[in-house]
Amino acid sequence: MDLSSIPSNQSIILFDGVCNLCNGFVQFIIQRDPKRRFRYASLQSETGQSLLREVGLPADEINTVVLIEGKKGYTHSDVALRVARRMGGLWPVFTVFYVIPRPVRNAVYNWVARNRYRWFGKREACMVPTPELKSLFLD
Repeated sequence: MDLSSIPSNQSIILFDGVCNLCNGFVQFIIQRDPKRRFRYASLQSETGQSLLREVGLPADEINTVVLIEGKKGYTHSDVALRVARRMGGLWPVFTVFYVIPRPVRNAVYNWVARNRYRWFGKREACMVPTPELKSLFLD
């Protein structure tokens, strides 16, 4: 899998496949993305690792959800804001949080990320998509 095989109107979300919070984030987006603008892969998968390397991110040090748009990777709070911008309804209103400096936004993001397993739990294995959703997943 490489980025050249992804249509230009689609973005990729790489997520921690064993994290309940991350899986919830993916499910949240899927339910609110009727135009299917996003595709998904777990960070732990071979596809996820390959895509991280392709956008120049360290495959073994990522502790965040990653959004890939075009050939650029976004991390931390930028992911949530960029996803909100692309969703329908009122979700783009959350882009108002861009006025908060990135270091402050990312400090809050990192605090949640450090505690995500303790607060939300951890799965034994990566999520297996239903047959209806399988086409949205790259791995």
